[in-house]
Amino acid sequence: MSIKINKITKLYGTQKALDAVSFEIAPGEVVGLLGPNGAGKSTIMKILTCFIPPTSGDASVCNFDILDQSIEVRKKVGYLPENNPLYLDLYVEEFLSFIDGILTSSGIKHPASSIQHPCLSGRQAASGRKKRIANVIDLTGLGSEKHKKIGALSKGYRQRVGLAQALLHDPEVLILDEPTSGLDPNQLLEIRALIKTIGKEKTVMLSTHIMQEVEAICDRAIIIHKGRIVADDATKNLHRIASSGNVISVEFATEVKPELLSKIPGVSSVKKISPAQYQLSSNQPGDIRPLIFQFAVDHKLTVLSMQKEELKLEEVFQELTKD
Repeated sequence: MSIKINKITKLYGTQKALDAVSFEIAPGEVVGLLGPNGAGKSTIMKILTCFIPPTSGDASVCNFDILDQSIEVRKKVGYLPENNPLYLDLYVEEFLSFIDGILTSSGIKHPASSIQHPCLSGRQAASGRKKRIANVIDLTGLGSEKHKKIGALSKGYRQRVGLAQALLHDPEVLILDEPTSGLDPNQLLEIRALIKTIGKEKTVMLSTHIMQEVEAICDRAIIIHKGRIVADDATKNLHRIASSGNVISVEFATEVKPELLSKIPGVSSVKKISPAQYQLSSNQPGDIRPLIFQFAVDHKLTVLSMQKEELKLEEVFQELTKD
């Protein structure tokens, strides 16, 4: 497994940020860690990247234990924290060269490179560094901005610089903490497309509180609320896991009193959309459409249209994370 978490609990004083959280992420998966602010998403990511230890439980990245083999874990992980710390007075290429030097001096070997071999000349080392930086600049679309100071870049391009530094040592696992926070719609699309491209070759875990974000990028969603996992499934199943009930949109040929519709067995609420169109909600697992047809027959009503609707993503999120 690329990521394995087993009954991780984290306490900040008396506050329990995580409560016996367990999950696994296989190589090549793009997984969204979803939840409201304060749910524990960033805490999970800080534990996996060895910034903070868990209070109890254990975790591993690429089969390396986060406590006993933390240096090996860091070699396997690329991390973009939520606040994306950057040196704003440095130029893009200059910053990435600086980060590359830190990675080299810290003992993190670069794949497909012998930069740390004792016989390697300074000229060869510099050549290897330039090649790595050119590769991540190309991957993250920073070519037109590489000679600019980071402080002069838009937030979207700053996020790209953050991704570039996280990818510089070609990690197997990429952990991104709210990578699209604060971006405009165009920047959102660009960063989402970039993450999807990266996800074709690496295991990616990203946190967000935006349902559409997970649906657009991820294969799977883990939803966390108050430090506990409340859902873990493929993104295509998110609509189904939230509720056993259903919503039916029906239009009649003539107006019907909502009070009358509320008497249909299984109907829990009625919302009037137009004079003859209604949205009927049910909290029962069964399909109530046959009962609506029977109601129409009994009251000599003509049904013009009727369809079963799925919960909107925001409604799914609200239902799974409500107190």
